[in-house]
Amino acid sequence: MKKGKFLLAVIATVVLILGACGNNSKKESDVDSLKVVQDKGEMVVGIMGTYAPYNFMNKDKAYDGFDVDIAKELAKRLNVEAKFVAQDFSGLIPGLQKGKFDILVSQVTITEDREKQIDFTDPYITNDVKVIVKDDNTSIQSVEDFKGKKIGVGLGTNDEAYLRNDLIPQVGDFKINTYDDVITTLKDLDAGRIDATINNVYALKPIIEENGFKVKAVGEPIKSDKAAVAVKKGNTELVDALNKALSDMKKDGTYKEIFVKWFDEEPKAE
Repeated sequence: MKKGKFLLAVIATVVLILGACGNNSKKESDVDSLKVVQDKGEMVVGIMGTYAPYNFMNKDKAYDGFDVDIAKELAKRLNVEAKFVAQDFSGLIPGLQKGKFDILVSQVTITEDREKQIDFTDPYITNDVKVIVKDDNTSIQSVEDFKGKKIGVGLGTNDEAYLRNDLIPQVGDFKINTYDDVITTLKDLDAGRIDATINNVYALKPIIEENGFKVKAVGEPIKSDKAAVAVKKGNTELVDALNKALSDMKKDGTYKEIFVKWFDEEPKAE
C-alpha cells in the first residue's frame, strides 16, 4: 500500500509540473509583440537595404526610401522609434520568425505560402512586374520566350517562386540564376550573362539611371504583387495597430505624400 501511495504521489507531482510547464509555454506564445515594442520604445524593422527606391543606404549613410518612410511613420503613430536592420531578402522571413526583427517593411509580397509562415497587414503598395531585357534584345518579348534562356531573379523572392512554380510548367525549361540584390542582377543582364530578369519598374528606374545599364522593359505587366508589412505569426494586436496606422495615413494624406515623393505620381486607387 505504501509503495502504491508513493507511486501515485509521484505521478500526481509529475502531472502538476507538466501542467505548469504547459501553461507557462502557452502564456509565452500568447505574448503579443505590440506591448513588447511599446515597452522598449523601439520597433526593429527588417529591410534589404539595397532595393532603391524602396529601401537603401543614402549618401549620408542612413537608410532611406519609400519603405523606410512608411516604417518611420508607422513607428511614429505607435509612439516608438524605428530601428532599421538590413538583411539579404532570403533571410528576412527566417529572421522575423526567430525574433531578430519586430516587423518587415521590405516589399514582402503577400502569397499563400508566406501567409502560412507569417502574418501580414493590409497591403501598402501594388507593384506591376515586367520582363526586363537588354536594349538590343529582340528575341524576348514576353515570358513565353523564356524557354531555353537564362533568367535572373532575386533569391527567396516571390518572383523566384513564380518562375519555378508557374512559368517553367507553362513555357518549358529555362535556367534560373538567383541573386541577393537587384543591382547585381542588372549587371549580369547588361553584361549578357543572363538573357532576362523580371522586376517592377519602380525598383529598376533609379538603378538603371545611376549605372547607365542598357536595358529595357518589354510587353505588358506579367503580374501585380501586393506588398504588406510582415509580422511574426500570431501577433494580431500588432497587426491591428499597424493596420489602423496605415488606414489613418491614407485618410489624412500622409501616405499620398510619401508615395508622390518617391514615385512622382499618385498612388493608384485600390
